[in-house]
Formats: sequence, structure tokens, C-alpha cells
Amino acid sequence: MKIKVVLADDEELFRVGMSHILSKDDEIEIIFQASNGKELIEFLTTAKELPDIIIMDIKMPELNGVEATKSIHQEFPEISIIALTTYNTKPFIRNMIDVGASAYLVKNSPTQKVLHTIKQVFYNGFYYDSFVMEAVKSLKNSEKSDSRTFFDVDFITQREREVLELICHQKTSQEIAEKLFISKRTVEVHRKNLLEKTGVKNLAGLVVFAIKNNLVSLSIIE
Repeated sequence: MKIKVVLADDEELFRVGMSHILSKDDEIEIIFQASNGKELIEFLTTAKELPDIIIMDIKMPELNGVEATKSIHQEFPEISIIALTTYNTKPFIRNMIDVGASAYLVKNSPTQKVLHTIKQVFYNGFYYDSFVMEAVKSLKNSEKSDSRTFFDVDFITQREREVLELICHQKTSQEIAEKLFISKRTVEVHRKNLLEKTGVKNLAGLVVFAIKNNLVSLSIIE
């Protein structure tokens, strides 16, 4: 019996290369490739044969890996998900594990480690190396909000997003308060929360973070 695998990644070259590498293993069969989370879920809802494992990138258009994992974990709990991404920090690991991933790998992992992880997840249900274990332990001792990243729709509230957009538009706290019909102090609280959540040190860093991660439209700062 082969391990049925689906690859979900918006980088076609990486996806095709990964498929070629994994298909060389006699125990693995690639049954589908998706370029984004939406395409992946559409496949699952109509598929005659579900995969055993999905190898999931985090950063994808339409629907990112965090939100796709949430949905799949709820609707198809029998499918195991392995995060395979360029993001190699504890917040991203905690976020994916928290929403239902069974393993976490970075894209520069050796081929043998990827194959080993797939088989461990298939036969044992999960696979955490020492670095992931540390992140999981810290997840147990942290608040749920600490396990979110900007790929999680709950990471930044709607009001915080509105404040962020106006900050990027170079509005002062007073101008933001007047625009949103809230107090200046409330604006400053939102600004403080944004700085803490994103881990940047000042407003310039916040603007760069917002643009790099597509949290706001570039047109608003032109």
C-alpha cells in the first residue's frame, strides 16, 4: 500500500521538483498538486480518493496554509498535514501545530529527512524533531494568541487593520482617532498592540512589515 500524498505550494518549480523527488520512493504516490489553499480544498471536496498526507506551504495566494490547515483539520480530520515552508521560527511552528499540522519542515531540509517525516507521520500520526518539540513545549505554556502569525485571520483584528492602513497612509494618532471616531488613547493602544504582534520596534518597521506581508494595499501609501 502506497502513501498517498498531495502537494500544496504556489511555486510551480518547487512543487514539480518535490513531486519528482518523492515519486522516486516506492512507498509514495503523488495524487494531486495544488497551487493554493482554495484549489486544494476544492480538490478534497470532490476527490474520489483522499490523500493520507498533505504537504502544505504556509504562504499561498487565495487561501494560505494556516487557514487551509484549519479547514482541512476540521472537515477531513483523517488527513495528516506536514508544513513545508521557508519560515523557520517558533511562532510559525506553533501556529501550524496549533491549527492541526502533524509535522513541520523547512524547505532546505535534506531529502531523506522529508521522506523520513512523511513515513513517520503516516505510520505514527506525527513527527516532531527537537526544534519543533521546543516550540510545542512553549505552546503549552503560552497563550493561544502567541501561536498566531500574520497568516492567521485572527492575528490582527479588523480595527487594528484599519489603524495599520491609516498609519501606512502617514496619518497621526489624532487624525486616525478622528477618522475612526475613537479616542487618541485607543489609537495608541492599537498601535502598541500592532508593534507587539509584529515584533517591530517603530512605525517605520510596522509599515515595512505591513507592505512585505501584504497586510495593506500598496495604493494607500502612494
